[in-house]
Amino acid sequence: MAKLSGITVVDCSQFLPGPMLTQMMADHGAQVCKIEPIAGDPVRQMEPVENGHSVWFRNVNRGKSARALDLKSEPGKAALWALLETADVFVEGFRPGVMERLGFGYQTVAQRCPRLVYCSISAFGQNGPLSHHPAHDLVVQALAGFISVNDVADGAPAVPGVPSADMAASLNGLSAVLMALIGRERSGRGDYLDIAMFDSLLPWCVHVAGEAIAGGAAPVGAQQRSLGGAALYQVYETSDRRYIVLGGREEKFARNLFTALDRPDLVAIACGPAGEAQTPAIDFLRATFRTRTRDEWSDWFSGRDIAFAPVLDFAEALQSPQVAARGLWRQQGGAHHIAPSFRFADEDNALSEPPALGGSAARA
Repeated sequence: MAKLSGITVVDCSQFLPGPMLTQMMADHGAQVCKIEPIAGDPVRQMEPVENGHSVWFRNVNRGKSARALDLKSEPGKAALWALLETADVFVEGFRPGVMERLGFGYQTVAQRCPRLVYCSISAFGQNGPLSHHPAHDLVVQALAGFISVNDVADGAPAVPGVPSADMAASLNGLSAVLMALIGRERSGRGDYLDIAMFDSLLPWCVHVAGEAIAGGAAPVGAQQRSLGGAALYQVYETSDRRYIVLGGREEKFARNLFTALDRPDLVAIACGPAGEAQTPAIDFLRATFRTRTRDEWSDWFSGRDIAFAPVLDFAEALQSPQVAARGLWRQQGGAHHIAPSFRFADEDNALSEPPALGGSAARA
């Protein structure tokens, strides 16, 4: 039996953090009803489209049912109340204060539905000077310090390739909801969860911002072991203008690499402090890796105990043997899915279709 079978979720969120949270629950048996505005979740219209659905929408809303409700109208409010009164979890992703104005603030809901776990997801949380600041992932990452270390060769920050704040909030929200459901089994009461993208992302800096956390200076990429200041944790260009990475600073990796390249004298440098002192090792590796193509270096590294990888684009990554072996990219129902990242041995791992607006998801 699916782990969340029997759990009912009402989801009033759109875009990414809330829908990803509730999809992870739907993938494992929860009955999720997605509440959308009359026009539908804007993600339904986001390109590209495959087999009638936005790829984005499909991959964060599969396995749910969907209803279009005008929550400013009395019929819409009555319909939402009817759903909440039989639900275990309520997820909403509006700006702070919106649900109170609509008549569905936590205190009001808890009076009628005391066992409900109520989860609010927002950019900066329900209080604080930024609580009403408009933001999506990029703004949150900027204000949390992460964009400052996402720098390129000239030191200018770059747009990150991963919506880390969105995904951190999804994962934090899921963990908190499941904890609250466990707690409810003991207390008989639900709880209120104030999940902020900002709060969820900030702990992710502990391995790169140690000095700042301790009250000191902000990290500078070229001086940090994980941000570009170490020879063995670095991106290198190859002769065909593609890239490889070294991603492990242990001494055994340094010894294996530099011995194979006839430069054992650089082992001590590569194992030393990050920053300017590593310049000789970095410069040597840059020059060396420009002498062969990415795929030639992949062949050279094969069988060597060194933390190495070619830099793949998403098309290459999705078609890799590792993804195939793990069943992470599936074609089902005439379209593609990114499969759940965690699975249980005794669960049916079949995926479901996303809902039509007002309809129900069908098992593919």
